[in-house]
Amino acid sequence: MRNFKVTYRLTIFAIVFIFGVIFSLPTFLQSEYGAKINLGLDLQGGLYMLLGVDNEEAVKSKIKSIASSLNYSFEKENILNDGLSTYGDKLEFTLLDNADIPKVEKLLKEINGLNIRNENLHYQISFTEQEIKNIENFALSQAVETIRNRLDQFGLAEPTVAKQGEDKILVELAGIKTKADELRAKERITKAAHLQLMEVDDSKMNQASTMSDAEAASYGLVLVPDSRNPNLKYALKNIPILDGSMLTDARVGLSDKSNYPVINFTLNAEGSKKFADYTGANVGKRLAIVLDNKVYSAPSINERIGGGSGQISGAFTQEEARDVAVALRSGALLAPVKLLEQRSIGPSLGADSIRMSMIALTGASIFIIVFMIFYYGMAGIFANIAMIANILVVVAIMAMFGATLTLPGMAGLVLTVGMAVDANVIINERIRELLRDGAKIKLSIEQGYKNAMSAIIDSNITSLVTSVVLYVYGTGSVKGFAVTLGIGIVVSMITAILGTHGMFDCFMHRIEKSNNTRFWFGYRRK
Repeated sequence: MRNFKVTYRLTIFAIVFIFGVIFSLPTFLQSEYGAKINLGLDLQGGLYMLLGVDNEEAVKSKIKSIASSLNYSFEKENILNDGLSTYGDKLEFTLLDNADIPKVEKLLKEINGLNIRNENLHYQISFTEQEIKNIENFALSQAVETIRNRLDQFGLAEPTVAKQGEDKILVELAGIKTKADELRAKERITKAAHLQLMEVDDSKMNQASTMSDAEAASYGLVLVPDSRNPNLKYALKNIPILDGSMLTDARVGLSDKSNYPVINFTLNAEGSKKFADYTGANVGKRLAIVLDNKVYSAPSINERIGGGSGQISGAFTQEEARDVAVALRSGALLAPVKLLEQRSIGPSLGADSIRMSMIALTGASIFIIVFMIFYYGMAGIFANIAMIANILVVVAIMAMFGATLTLPGMAGLVLTVGMAVDANVIINERIRELLRDGAKIKLSIEQGYKNAMSAIIDSNITSLVTSVVLYVYGTGSVKGFAVTLGIGIVVSMITAILGTHGMFDCFMHRIEKSNNTRFWFGYRRK
């Protein structure tokens, strides 16, 4: 054993190599156990969608939200008015007492981006052009975040959800293969999940089935169909008591009166206070629970309801209730999203991509292995061992974090193979230079690593910065390439520098004893 020396460098490399083998095996063997790399849309097929946001509805939703807040404030401050009404993107009301003008002006000043017209106590409120633009931008950003949250909670692996241009959303879902999965995924994504608690106008309920929408609007009402019977319509006051923006949680439960699933929801502090105040002041009236413009129930208020919780009941299946609860939990969409483009990508393209990528990876690896052995001798074999360790560790790390491997990611893996030996090429050339100058073998190896270090670190840092920038500003498959490349760069610093140096340390005695530079370094010293 005295011919072999185990140093800390070799120990670290051995630990890294064993780690790579253990945690990459489930991916290579595709076993049922252990973490594996997920394949992206371009490798295993799936669903590609391009969505747009209904900006007009976003503005209408925002004006209704402001109307709801003002209505609550008017009641709290005892501001007399003839009732708030919304017409598209405008809000109108008339004050009944001049003394309330300062209070109203103060409330309106707290809201940014409003155009306010006041003629003889009649207020007409709309948004400025800049505020409309802000609402549209927020609706797009909020839709991206909400859709991503929903898909994450539904357990879909590494979905791609990103802005496309100024007003579109790109969604890529890998592994969606059946029509049923496709339809359910579209339902999850496009469901508005807009919850509202609205007051029922019982005096107009008898006319609801024959009343037109325009006539209802003239009374400050909106007609909303029942969730189970579309022919049954409810006459509801068009200003909601509160909406889903005040919801903090939604969970599936079972009804006390039946075995049907129900959705129990919880409100935040502001929503709880509004709910308690309204129910306390309106005992005997009916309160409709509206989800996505359908009335799920309209119970009578028997007493003040504190605690900030409620229940949505309907003929839900367990799966439907779960989907609705997840949609509510992850946030309602400020505005509906519409499907602009859809493509189903079959797995055959992915199979071809995987096969060609594996041919490229295998071919590149074989060529590099043969070249390194032929040109650098045993030093080339050390570099090849480090390269194999690099690939195993990159796959292991990606599998542990549940990363998605895309076709560009495969390209990054192929590129990593070349980069894994690049550092050793520089080191071996530095060692050869010193051997040519007549330096002793041990000194040549130590100085070779030392002299090559600055060039290796500089090149790797610049490549790492590039991969970070690609990840931060890229989308979809570009991120996959950046992740693979970045992990490969970091790992190569361990395998190529510590690993091969540790191997040289291990065989140093034999190298010096043999003095065969042609065998060990591919260079015959004269």
